[in-house]
Amino acid sequence: MDAKEFEDGVAATNLLPGPASTQLAIFCAWRLRRAAGAILGGVCFIAPGLVLILGLSAVFLSGHPADWVLGTAAGAGAAVPAVALNAARALAPNSWRRIGQERRGRARWVVYALLGAAATTTVGPYLVLVILACGLTEVAIRRSMRSGPTLSVIPAVVVHAATVGGLGAVAWVAFKVGALSYGGGFVIIPLMQHDVVTTYHWMTSAQFLNAVALGQVTPGPVVQTVAVVGYAARGLGGGVLAALIAFAPSFAFVLLGGPRFDQIRANTTVESFFTGAGPAVIGAIAGSAIPLGRSLQHLWEIPVLVGALLWLLVLRRGVVSGLVIAGAIGAVVALTGVPV
Repeated sequence: MDAKEFEDGVAATNLLPGPASTQLAIFCAWRLRRAAGAILGGVCFIAPGLVLILGLSAVFLSGHPADWVLGTAAGAGAAVPAVALNAARALAPNSWRRIGQERRGRARWVVYALLGAAATTTVGPYLVLVILACGLTEVAIRRSMRSGPTLSVIPAVVVHAATVGGLGAVAWVAFKVGALSYGGGFVIIPLMQHDVVTTYHWMTSAQFLNAVALGQVTPGPVVQTVAVVGYAARGLGGGVLAALIAFAPSFAFVLLGGPRFDQIRANTTVESFFTGAGPAVIGAIAGSAIPLGRSLQHLWEIPVLVGALLWLLVLRRGVVSGLVIAGAIGAVVALTGVPV
């Protein structure tokens, strides 16, 4: 493909909900060998990280893991709120530039971000409705200011899974993760936390932190975290099912929309929608640090979190290295006999 087509692919996959890196890999493979290439390329992109994260899930979620394993998980989990803030910080500059120089537009950006943050800490399972509302509000405002090509934006209808706690619930949570995670993979954290910990009780708050940490340190998109959730809910079969459903929308978006990616990128309605939804997503990601921080269970985790904040936000070092260091500290703490 030429440079322009690749650029259109990058732009369009960043506009679509779901993991942009996965969708870009699927798009490139689709461009070379159409549907068969897209499926093969996507599977090869996803499979290595999925196999690794399911193997680690078996270790961390086993009935009686060793103390050093628990310490490693607790240490890495303590750093996760800092990772959330770092993810929001990384996304904010491009979103801020997209809104433009107009003062009222920037004021709306702040309002959208605050709404996203507030929704994360108060109405977690309905966060997606707030994100959709912010996007549609920006569409309406910009449509009143200018004219351009249009493309309908249809809000998702949120329903509850029919089988509470069963495979139907696993499928529903995974679908929300794959189809509604706007603006980068980390927004799945506030989307999942309420369902996983409060509604279905598949994991404790501490185990959910561990799942997020595993999604960060393993290869592939953060969306792979959903495989840990599926494993906690229904074992290996649940983990595989959750991954299949979470990644299915990415394949569908590319297979159905690939020929129109240049049109999607140029469409003013789509651009306006994500201009409004983007800051709400960023606020939601930043806001998720609050419930994640409240999940910490031991006093020794607080200095680990502070160290992670310095590592990521002040020194601007890597996320994976920060989580590995935090996990190593947790292992050492556990080996000294401190409760983990």
